[in-house]
Amino acid sequence: EILGGADTPYEKGIFDLEIIVPERQVGNNLWYPFEPPKIRFLTPIYHPNIDSAGRICLDVLKLPPKGAWRPSLNICTLLSSIQLLMAQPNPDDPLMADISSEYKHNQQLFVLRAREWTERHAGQ
Repeated sequence: EILGGADTPYEKGIFDLEIIVPERQVGNNLWYPFEPPKIRFLTPIYHPNIDSAGRICLDVLKLPPKGAWRPSLNICTLLSSIQLLMAQPNPDDPLMADISSEYKHNQQLFVLRAREWTERHAGQ
């Protein structure tokens, strides 16, 4: 679980996550900590960088050269990065183009919808 941050549209929301940590090498695939864990939201969330399947567009969840994962990062750091992304979306690298456009051009409507989704799906 991850909590929505104070002063964000996700405040008071409790969001369930799925975290899959690669435990051993299979073939040429790497394992944790050399490969990042796979993290996705199970609770629906209205966010430009999180799609309807719960996948998260965040550089620290991807291997270089496109990503910024390093074996020195840990799950606590990743969860903090996800909370920061929730508080500060990156509309220039969206998974949800329509939500990104709304965030850029009508932030009041974005905040209203994100709060509604949080109350509906992540309310206590």
